[in-house]
Amino acid sequence: MPDPVRPAAGRGGTRPLAASLLVLLLAACAGTPPRPAAPPAAAAGARPVAAYPPARRGAERDEYHGVSVEDPYRWLESPDDPAVGAWIEAENALSGPYLEHLPTRAAWHERLAARWRYERWGGALAGSGGFVAPRLRGGRLFYLYNDGTQDHAVLMVAAADGSDARVLLDPNALAADRTLALADFAVAPDGRHLAYAVADGGSDWKTVRVRAVDSGSDLPEELGLVKFTPLAWTRDGRGFYYSRYPALADGRGDDTLQVSLWYHALGTPQSSDRFVYAISDHATRNPYPIVSDDGRWLVIEVRDGFTANGVYLLDLAQPDADARRVLDAWDGRYEYLGNRGREFYFRTTAGAPRGRIVALDPEQPAPAHWRTLVAEAAEPIDAAAYTGGHFVVSYLRDAHSVLRIFDGDDGRGEELELPGVGQLAGLAARADDEALYLAYTDFLTPHAIYRLDAPGHRLELFRRPGAALDPATYVTEQVWVASRDGTRLPMYLVHRRDVPRDGRRATLLTGYGGFGVPQLPAFSAPVAAWLEAGGVYALASLRGGGEYGEAWHAAGTRTRKQAVFDDFIAAAEWLAANKVTSRAHLGIRGRSNGGLLVAAALLQRPELFGAALPAVGVLDMLRYPTASANARQWSSDYGLADDPEEFRALLAYSPVHNVRTGVCLPPTLVTTAARDDRVAPWHSYKFAAALQAAEPSGCPSPLLLRVAGRSGHGADRPVWMQIDDYAAEWAFLAAHLGLPVSPP
Repeated sequence: MPDPVRPAAGRGGTRPLAASLLVLLLAACAGTPPRPAAPPAAAAGARPVAAYPPARRGAERDEYHGVSVEDPYRWLESPDDPAVGAWIEAENALSGPYLEHLPTRAAWHERLAARWRYERWGGALAGSGGFVAPRLRGGRLFYLYNDGTQDHAVLMVAAADGSDARVLLDPNALAADRTLALADFAVAPDGRHLAYAVADGGSDWKTVRVRAVDSGSDLPEELGLVKFTPLAWTRDGRGFYYSRYPALADGRGDDTLQVSLWYHALGTPQSSDRFVYAISDHATRNPYPIVSDDGRWLVIEVRDGFTANGVYLLDLAQPDADARRVLDAWDGRYEYLGNRGREFYFRTTAGAPRGRIVALDPEQPAPAHWRTLVAEAAEPIDAAAYTGGHFVVSYLRDAHSVLRIFDGDDGRGEELELPGVGQLAGLAARADDEALYLAYTDFLTPHAIYRLDAPGHRLELFRRPGAALDPATYVTEQVWVASRDGTRLPMYLVHRRDVPRDGRRATLLTGYGGFGVPQLPAFSAPVAAWLEAGGVYALASLRGGGEYGEAWHAAGTRTRKQAVFDDFIAAAEWLAANKVTSRAHLGIRGRSNGGLLVAAALLQRPELFGAALPAVGVLDMLRYPTASANARQWSSDYGLADDPEEFRALLAYSPVHNVRTGVCLPPTLVTTAARDDRVAPWHSYKFAAALQAAEPSGCPSPLLLRVAGRSGHGADRPVWMQIDDYAAEWAFLAAHLGLPVSPP
């Protein structure tokens, strides 16, 4: 992610009357009155759960604007407490055998292993989750590659045309269990050195090292105290800028404070690094570095939340110069694309909620002096790059990608034909790049790498995996759903062509709805396995995402967050009304902010769903900012309980605070990871404890918690671990949604 109490006194217990009335009142104000749910039917092959591990109820409570809110499971927020460790062990001792003995677990494991076994170029890094396409640096091509049998992609270096490739860095060799992952890398402009970051066991904390490209050997230095920073090389390749947290007394980083900017010279210890810049007049703003393509400027991107940012400039030709606050109005998002001399190019939402590209002079940065090079269009800009005097822009048209090339300053763009209705990924470039590489994918097509000839307006296939699903066998369709307030939203359906509309198909509905992140067609090995087994896959584009620009994002934030859940619920209702599936056969799944989505929908409309998989979710909406300074950044989407109006909105949907007694919920598997330091695992602990304590006797549905060990928020996991995780989740869904599965 850029990612997010009052349970009963005990199993079968009751909630205090005043607390119950408060939750009912707030839910009604949010437009989501609680509804009773009929007990779900027991699934074939799924065993009942005899008893859940006891979780003691503490007496903690907080006062918010005159409202007293219980927090009985706050003790689960203390990871070093032996009682917490014992409770987690007991939860895993319950969920582990349950999942292991599901009748289709072994078959799913085989199917997933087979689906993941394909050759691929490019990929995601543990630090971001975004797709990384090949990059040209110093006349050489650097790219991620997996031969189909590796747990992590390896980093390759080759000649500019892709020949003479060799392994430069193999993350699989860093740990026997492959739980060390490549989190980020940056190649010096001359192509001689590689700075790379490694994540250990799923943590967002990174260790940065430097490798000589020709010899493949590491230099002696090792940098710590970093999480999300870019590694920004100087033009001469002698060092790089980065952002780091201050150190605690024991040497670990303190992520409750702000980062500051530093410069690291090659061959020197981190203790010799030179301090560059820090923000002293605002407690929540963080500076991150970009070096301009000409090497003259340090572009400082100042981040605070996900709706706006600032940009400062430091003239590297003047060692004693102060940073100039070029863009400091916090009126939109700004992304540096490049510059030509003193003319700087930015993609921005300021004055253009769907995005535009402007040119400005740092000496006259006011909007009145901007030149619009690419005007705001009907479709929002999803990504943009500047190279060779051309702007390459990826737009979104009803939740799929459209590519246009703009030449110079004329503002006229030519649309290039794409292979299908899908997604462009990995779009990035420098002003002087000889070529630009990007990827195309859709639900049936793994990421294929294309070389873009910007001057010639041509896309040329570079590498294509051979694991696509046959479009003669599978179909992708887009339907339109009316939400509760009449807002229309698109939803993709993917399934075998021979699947009938009889209301009995096992269907997996997913979404995200947050932080302006659009949900677009993309190939996934787990989804491909689900489709091959005869399941239906549904992806809903919800408010809060970026499918239609900043207005669409803002419509699902802060006091408007309930609209996201309404959209998701409307998608579920559409699937049942149109006989794609029915309640007994509909499963929902989401991760991170999507875990919040699934948990909230589960509690608000339990009668709609046959099973639920909330994963690494933000689930305690009143205390999420206490986890770290990074978590507080999410307030641009969620709001804060410090504000009375936002508090009321948060409490109305916060999953930990809206678990009700006397309701049989559908089978639910809550998953998290003990080393997740992006979304603290105690969100899932508290939610699972509340679910289990509130379940009335006689309900056949299992409400389970599965906690992974050496794993984090998700993108870090080796393939073997992902196969194990998905085999458990898909077997859980198959058992409770009625999907028969055999080995491939």
